[in-house]
Amino acid sequence: MKLIIQIPCLNEAETLEIALNDLPKHIDGIDEIEVLIINDGSVDNTVEVARKWGVDHIVSFTKNKGLAKGFMAGIDACLRNGADIIVNTDADNQYCGADIEKLVRPILDKKADIVIGERPIDATEHFSPLKKRLQHFGSYVVRVASKTDIPDAPSGFRAFSREAAMHLNVMNNYTYTLETIVQAGRTNMAITSVPVRTNGELRKSRLFHSMFGYVKRSMLTIVRAFMMYRPLTFFSILGLIPFTLGFALAVRFLIYFFAGSGLGHIQSLVFSSTLMLLGFMTFIVGLQADVIANNRKLLEDIQYRVRRLDYSEKEREEAENGRE
Repeated sequence: MKLIIQIPCLNEAETLEIALNDLPKHIDGIDEIEVLIINDGSVDNTVEVARKWGVDHIVSFTKNKGLAKGFMAGIDACLRNGADIIVNTDADNQYCGADIEKLVRPILDKKADIVIGERPIDATEHFSPLKKRLQHFGSYVVRVASKTDIPDAPSGFRAFSREAAMHLNVMNNYTYTLETIVQAGRTNMAITSVPVRTNGELRKSRLFHSMFGYVKRSMLTIVRAFMMYRPLTFFSILGLIPFTLGFALAVRFLIYFFAGSGLGHIQSLVFSSTLMLLGFMTFIVGLQADVIANNRKLLEDIQYRVRRLDYSEKEREEAENGRE
């Protein structure tokens, strides 16, 4: 059983070694523990620090591509290097390395395929009161959209089984944290969470520059993921709003009509027809999107099978080279 711990990095030379030193050297049930870093276009000596420490694998981008792209590149590299379990953590040592054992235990016990580390948000001193409330609200929205009970959706401290990792798809360029939970919930992956500890803040977050920007991009990510995985529900709710308003106006017109003053409210009838037509057209868009979503499911299944063949072929080649 091989565990690979992946760490996305962007100019992390000052904190990377601290995070690496905190990683566990042994976990019961794990035969090998390797470390992989994703160098997302760093301009400092992050890679040199990693090599000096002795990380096993390095994935490098010459230009910054963002957290989501880096995460998926790391997942691909971990799978190609034979990982049975993949843990994602941060290079700023936000999470306690000893808690990696907590993350992988449900996977080792065959109780889950994805495990999210639940941070003590309310007890984290460097989180402002506003950020704490937004973290709770964002997690609530993700729970509703994904039909899961994950209490800390933005947490990047998480573990994936090999099977779950091969099913992952991240379409946005901002972050993987929210979309992967919605995907897991809507595709019935076994997902759970465990309480984890956090360390003191070594640097400010680089994921967002303002609270408003964080909320805006997070909500767009959630809405987009919901549109992708439940398009008929999304567009039906969206279309129901103008249709209901139009229907109410139509009833109002009929009341005036039968009261003998309908001619003075023709504009209400026109507006009502427009709103009801808009709602109906939105529902038709939802039907079309649902057909596209079903086709996407087929493509994801094909992608999964291609990945299995691709990664299995890589493992066979490495095994043959080892025998030689």
